[in-house]
Amino acid sequence: MINFSNQEMQLSGQITYDNAESYYQQGLKVIQSQSYPVVVNLAQLEHGSTLALAVLVRWLRQTPDAHSLHFKAVPEKMMKVIQACHLQDDLKLIP
Repeated sequence: MINFSNQEMQLSGQITYDNAESYYQQGLKVIQSQSYPVVVNLAQLEHGSTLALAVLVRWLRQTPDAHSLHFKAVPEKMMKVIQACHLQDDLKLIP
């Protein structure tokens, strides 16, 4: 589920193969309706999978530049994938 409050797009639940496209479309609508940068808060995301990371990268491709989205509270597993792929310099990660 995606909510926008406190100037952040907040993701919750779990991104699966069955709902990844829905998450993508919902998030894209929110991102395109806001001014950049948009903070994407992942604190309530149940599982930081590579599939979830793929959705985030797809959103990033729809923005003017790599720093249009700021990712907050990245789950540990997702952070390990980001580091293993050397994406930490390409993604704007905030505490």
